[in-house]
Amino acid sequence: MSVGFLYFLSGLFGWVYFICWSLSFYPQSILNYTRKSTSGSHVDFPFLNCLGFFAYLVSNMAFYYSPLIRAQYAARHKGLTPTVQFNDITFAANGLIMSFVVTSQYFFPRQWGFTPSLGNRPSRFILGIFLGCILGAGIIIFVVAGSPDRDSVTAIDSWVWLDSIYAVSYVKLIVTFIKYTPQVLFNYRNKSTVGWSIHQILLDFSGSFLSIAQQAVDSYIQHDWSGITGNPVKFSLGNISILYNAIFLVQHFILYRDAESKAEETDALLGPARDLEARAD
Repeated sequence: MSVGFLYFLSGLFGWVYFICWSLSFYPQSILNYTRKSTSGSHVDFPFLNCLGFFAYLVSNMAFYYSPLIRAQYAARHKGLTPTVQFNDITFAANGLIMSFVVTSQYFFPRQWGFTPSLGNRPSRFILGIFLGCILGAGIIIFVVAGSPDRDSVTAIDSWVWLDSIYAVSYVKLIVTFIKYTPQVLFNYRNKSTVGWSIHQILLDFSGSFLSIAQQAVDSYIQHDWSGITGNPVKFSLGNISILYNAIFLVQHFILYRDAESKAEETDALLGPARDLEARAD
């Protein structure tokens, strides 16, 4: 298999997963707006996403643009470069913006014209995770700032700026590991997935699979799997998302399946388009 084709395949996987993951932010917002309510979903998910995607954007930009971070990465990983690509940055930026939009629907329901619902305020547990992540990353950055070798590209066993970027990137990993849990429990207590968009889950699942596939192709091209071990956050994000998405799919299609519920969401998402088609006819 030619290297040129593998580079094409990597780029293709990257942009398709970028499209899937980027589009996955819109169904919940559209569903909330069409229903004029956030009932059935919890703010914990988009609220944590705001922190997670901010951390992901910062770390991706550092890996992609910073000569110092890239040089320190290469020193630790046999001269290889980070597997972060430009689509990772655009995805993170889009995710951050849409997370703010969706979170605002919960925090300011009256401004959106929504009926206030349960789950519009973050739980104490999620607030603790939010503040704990900021504190933890801040401590690492403080330690690195005090290291005499922080700017070195040869002292790979010392505290360097690369470690602070890893600390920030792990915030996204922690957020991804936790953010789905409140909604899983919310669905369990309600014995329903009404109000929680299954379309975003299907898109998220597809994006997660292709993200892992792209990283595997990139590592194969370099003949070194440190492309994965050197960027564990990107690899773990895909795996964790696939696991939780599988749980949501089981809840929606097996445990709490309801034809009327699924029709409600489909109508909410496709209704405006159908109205336009009807007017055109």
